[in-house]
Amino acid sequence: MTAGRLTLRRKLSWVAVLYFAEGMPFGIVKDVLPVYFRVHDVDLTEIGLASLLGLPWTLKVLWSPLVDRFGKRRDWISACLFALSGFTAAITLFDPGAIPLALWVVLIAMTCASATQDIAIDAYTIGLVEDGEEGDTNGVRVTAYRVALITTGGGLLLLLGWLGWNGVFWCAAGIFAGLALLSRAMPEPTAVVGERSDSLAALRRWLMQPGAWALFAFILIYKVGDAAMAPMVKPFWVDRGLAVEEIGLVSTTFGVAATIAGALIGGRLTDRWGIFWALLVLGALQALSNLGYTAVAWLDAPPPAMAVSSLATAGAALLEPARLSIYAASLIESFTGGLGTAAFLAFLMHVCEKRHAAVQYALLSAVFALSRDVAGAASGWATTRLGYDAYFAMTFVLAFPGLMLLPKLRPWIRDRD
Repeated sequence: MTAGRLTLRRKLSWVAVLYFAEGMPFGIVKDVLPVYFRVHDVDLTEIGLASLLGLPWTLKVLWSPLVDRFGKRRDWISACLFALSGFTAAITLFDPGAIPLALWVVLIAMTCASATQDIAIDAYTIGLVEDGEEGDTNGVRVTAYRVALITTGGGLLLLLGWLGWNGVFWCAAGIFAGLALLSRAMPEPTAVVGERSDSLAALRRWLMQPGAWALFAFILIYKVGDAAMAPMVKPFWVDRGLAVEEIGLVSTTFGVAATIAGALIGGRLTDRWGIFWALLVLGALQALSNLGYTAVAWLDAPPPAMAVSSLATAGAALLEPARLSIYAASLIESFTGGLGTAAFLAFLMHVCEKRHAAVQYALLSAVFALSRDVAGAASGWATTRLGYDAYFAMTFVLAFPGLMLLPKLRPWIRDRD
């Protein structure tokens, strides 16, 4: 079966499978491995260095032409998933207490396979969906990715008491192998290999289009307000006197649920309104939500008195105004972040050419990652000097230059009437 014969429901089913597969390696590297190393008494410095394992996700644009030029995208996806299964199982062969060089090699190979898979999945998805379907597609995409993060960051760790660490990694390896086998049943993408023969020339032509500068400037700054605030949210909760358990329960668990709801609704609104209006309206709502944290920080209410460690105590604690305000700010920010993300990802898919999506989408995502990382890196320095209230207000202001660029992007957007 070819992709063109699939109903939207079938397409969304495959999108859910693919982005669950894309989110799992990230969850293992960012959530599981730090816990694994720390309980085996690995030095914090080495654990910090493990963040460098994420470099392939940023640098993947360098080898994206290979994925664009050679082979079928389905074959790349299944091969990478089989590789991820093998590398994850191989973690159990090494003593984690010292992190030997061979284990570092296995882990960097794992993230390289993951980054390569991401290139193929993003390109495959762009070839799978038609104009006007990007909104719902990205709602499902964000949801599946978040579910994968919950499954790895929470679900696998919950199995630790029954399976032990080796069992946890073997379980993850089994999931990767199952996804690899399932991916073999995917329909063929619309672009055949012959049509993708000269991706670099196509990239140069694409970059020389009128208004390309506005496209890249927009991608750099559209989400910068959100990216600048995100690293300071959890420290803000801690400094307001909330316990780690409460942060995990409300900010992480409920926050993920709010983000998923926002992404699904944002995806539907994007399809109904068109990408231009979705970027404008949902982006403005995303920016306005930062003022919720600004208000909470500016009011500087007394620290909460009641301890929260469960859902029942969280409900009772809502009677405290300080706690209610920060809960509300968190859920609104997560929900509107999902709205804006769905519209933004739909736009990224929309502007890429189906035949050369591997290179083009990898480049756009690298540009976005650059601004996200720079904004996040400067967030602590700026908050220390400005205070939480002024810094959160500044992140609100940072969101508007991107919105002001939207009229320049009209030639890139093919919204249906």
